[in-house]
Amino acid sequence: MATTDEQLLTPIEGIRRHLRRGVRTYITGSPEASLTLAPPEERWHGADAVTTIVHANWSMLIGGLESLFLQTLHPPTMAGVADHSAYETDPLGRLHRTAQFLALTSFGTQEQAEASIDRVRRIHQRVNGLTPDGVPYSAMDSRSLLWVHVTEVDGFLRAFQRYGPVALTNAQADQYVAEMAKVGERLGIDRAPRSVGELQSVVDSYRPELTSSAQSRRAIRFLLVPPLAPPALAGYAVVLPAALDLLPSWARRKLRLPPQLPLADRLIVAPAARGLLAALGWIMDEDRLD
Repeated sequence: MATTDEQLLTPIEGIRRHLRRGVRTYITGSPEASLTLAPPEERWHGADAVTTIVHANWSMLIGGLESLFLQTLHPPTMAGVADHSAYETDPLGRLHRTAQFLALTSFGTQEQAEASIDRVRRIHQRVNGLTPDGVPYSAMDSRSLLWVHVTEVDGFLRAFQRYGPVALTNAQADQYVAEMAKVGERLGIDRAPRSVGELQSVVDSYRPELTSSAQSRRAIRFLLVPPLAPPALAGYAVVLPAALDLLPSWARRKLRLPPQLPLADRLIVAPAARGLLAALGWIMDEDRLD
């Protein structure tokens, strides 16, 4: 009788393969999904891109979730999500689409990245309407696009600086922001920040117009207790407090969340998050993107 590849696996490798399929399904929607990487020199951001370092790390999960909390505070952005997305009925759909977009713009060729951006722009063209206060909104509006962009870039960068395997230099952090500006401007932003200092200034410039609303509170309740299957919920229970701990104090106040975690809780949250990220790195080793 012929010996199959499955029969040749060690018990540990069999467990890892099973877990890998589960993680792939959760992140991409398919247990068999894998990305064909472009050679570094053919990627949109080039061979020496800091984007490759940041986006290849699982800390993206923490930074991405933190950015979602911030995005709910911008009424035009939140109205677009509430009116045009199925985040409550299809919570993983947005994750799958975001993961594909980030993968192609970070590790794909220029042609793949441009095609992915064009797809997003076509979707954005259909997203428009009025906020509950009667203010017109459009997903093609540069200022709304800029808010989503800066919250994501800021979240990804700060999560990597806290949980990544290496510390980026100031120059590398600025380079990452500049590389991501290329993506944002291709999506329709008039001008995206190109340094950490500019990034922080742009985030701060939105603070007067950020507010909690019925739509944002509903989204926050969903983010705090999403309807996930038990295995995914176990991982989310580690990612969520780490993401909340990244939020600036002013954002926590606007979101009506409790104050910063006490020291005793932070001594649990950070090690748990690092342990989860290390476990994901071990499980998904053959899918490395860097």
